Amino acid sequence: MADPATPLDSDWLRAHPLPQPEPGTDKNGRGRVLAVGGCAQVPGGLLLTAEGALRAGAGKVQIATVRSAALAIGMAMPEVRVIAQDEGADGEILALGQSALDTLGKCDAAIVGPAMICEEAAGRAIDAILDAKCTATIVIDAAALMSLPSRASRLRKRERPVVLTPHIGEIAALLECGADEIERDRIGGVLRAAEHFGAVVVLKGETSLIADREGRLLSFAGGGVGLATGGSGDVQAGIAAGLAARGAEPLVAAAWAVWLHGEAGRRCAEQIGPLGFLARELLAHVPSLMRGV
Repeated sequence: MADPATPLDSDWLRAHPLPQPEPGTDKNGRGRVLAVGGCAQVPGGLLLTAEGALRAGAGKVQIATVRSAALAIGMAMPEVRVIAQDEGADGEILALGQSALDTLGKCDAAIVGPAMICEEAAGRAIDAILDAKCTATIVIDAAALMSLPSRASRLRKRERPVVLTPHIGEIAALLECGADEIERDRIGGVLRAAEHFGAVVVLKGETSLIADREGRLLSFAGGGVGLATGGSGDVQAGIAAGLAARGAEPLVAAAWAVWLHGEAGRRCAEQIGPLGFLARELLAHVPSLMRGV
């Protein structure tokens, strides 16, 4: 049987170009992102996501993270605004404060979950964002994915689909089935998840699959095993949020993020080595890759 997926290649990318800012556009006009995540155990992980959004061309990135990490994050990345959130005894975000929610209302994209560990804390953040009825594109990653099965109906009702970025274990949890079942039919799994959550779903792997709720399906085989390293997914999710903030439709933002992340991995493998490059080393390649298509 022929593969039903459309290859995610330069032809597809040229046919679905990224929005470009007009000359004279200020940083707000280039797109605003709110990144929600981090915890006491992974205090710096959200930096990868925030830089991913900036490298993808977003004009302004703001971070909502645990109070104990906020100052250090702000010092490490002076390009972003940091909104300190109250945290629980577990070192996770206790609840999104009003300042973060007010910021959300002015953003074009939001990303939730990177560098969080607690499913319950991530679920509270998701609920606060959904309750705010924001029109921003929402990217959901990492621990936040695990909180979604009970929230599927709320996600399906959104006019603008969310973007979900699971690996195989996470998509199995989303669909409440075994990972072996997904492994036997990865295409069926990603299409089912996209329909069930009314979302654009990126199933990460040796060959990444991207599906949307209309049944469109893309595949990308590239990047290499070196991308299987801590923080790599946080980078990819940040790129997707940055592209969405610039005005790319969710499927286009997700697809370009997969390609940029994979091609950045290929460049790192060539320049540094197939194994051992760091997630943060992917980031500097993103602007030139966008220019080169």
